[in-house]
Amino acid sequence: MTSSVLDWIWSERFWLPQNVTWADLERPPPGEEYPRMRDILYALPLAVCVFLLRLLFERLVAKPCAHILQIQAGVPRQAQPNAVLEKVFQSKACPDTRTLEGLSKQMDWDERKIQRWFRVRRNQDRPSVQKKFCESMWRFTFYLGIFIYAIRHLWVSPWMWDTRQCWYNYPFQPLSAGQFNYYVAELAFYWSLMFSQFIDIKRKDFIIMLVHHLATIFLITFSYANNMLRAGTLVMCVHDASDIFLEAAKLANYAKYQRLCDGLFVVFSISFFITRLVIYPFWVVYSVLVESWEIAGPYQAWWLLNGLLLVLQTLHIIWFYLIARIAIKAIFKGKVAKDDRSDIESSSDEEIHSSSSKNPNQTLNPKDTNHSGNPNGGTHDH
Repeated sequence: MTSSVLDWIWSERFWLPQNVTWADLERPPPGEEYPRMRDILYALPLAVCVFLLRLLFERLVAKPCAHILQIQAGVPRQAQPNAVLEKVFQSKACPDTRTLEGLSKQMDWDERKIQRWFRVRRNQDRPSVQKKFCESMWRFTFYLGIFIYAIRHLWVSPWMWDTRQCWYNYPFQPLSAGQFNYYVAELAFYWSLMFSQFIDIKRKDFIIMLVHHLATIFLITFSYANNMLRAGTLVMCVHDASDIFLEAAKLANYAKYQRLCDGLFVVFSISFFITRLVIYPFWVVYSVLVESWEIAGPYQAWWLLNGLLLVLQTLHIIWFYLIARIAIKAIFKGKVAKDDRSDIESSSDEEIHSSSSKNPNQTLNPKDTNHSGNPNGGTHDH
């Protein structure tokens, strides 16, 4: 039964070009190696090592850097113990108007006081700026290191300069040590991200990012299994490039270097546009979509791969629209605007929301608009 299920999942008719079998990829010419699916399993124990390395890095490197920059862990304000409100909080962290009215009558408290209690209680469980700084410093270090490694490998690879080389003699292309190391490192990193997401800073787009990590793991594994490594290395390298500047902007924001943060965020926006809206679609996707059709010909999994790459491109367009709005505000207003996924709620934000809900016709005065600035450094993470 198990064998039949595995045969169906790894059907040669679906995953491989016509007249190619898994057995063919198990028998490379002397002196050469083809990717073997079992080798990619090394990424799972390596993901645990990556996670442990991250903990050591944050404790021994990132935290001392935070102290040098005077970024303190801080002690969050504790909410006043209240059994009734705590019970409601466990089921609904952000109570609606009807719930607030009911609690106000039950406890004889003003609604504003109850709102304030829930705000303090939510912030009580949220991470400090120092923790966010350490997390971003780890990601910045990984993205920078893996990007440098990838460029060193790709710079001497013919398919970086002529993408048609990705498809000549496909899928019988030898596996190099650089490709294997790059793939396993990226896959281990994304496995560690997926699992650590449950203990990391909670974002409003938790489910979206979880699906994103799963899709990334699937694409990396799939492209390794059917030896689409040349195109795969290009895709991963293009995506890592702009993430370096994103994490650098976060670090500057957490350290309260606002001008540096604004400048880095603009650089991130430009690099995101160049890599994901120019290089990715017109260089990488074009090669996978058009050049592979002309040279190797389509097969069933080819349609799935290109469909996922085009979905990814659609996400890039949506993300760039959101990024551009923040970058424009950074240029013309001199401060990176608040991200929708900001982690800490301010009392001013809640009071504005509260007053506007009571009086929908009321408009904010110029001083109120200053609260759109994000002192907590929340920026889009892709």
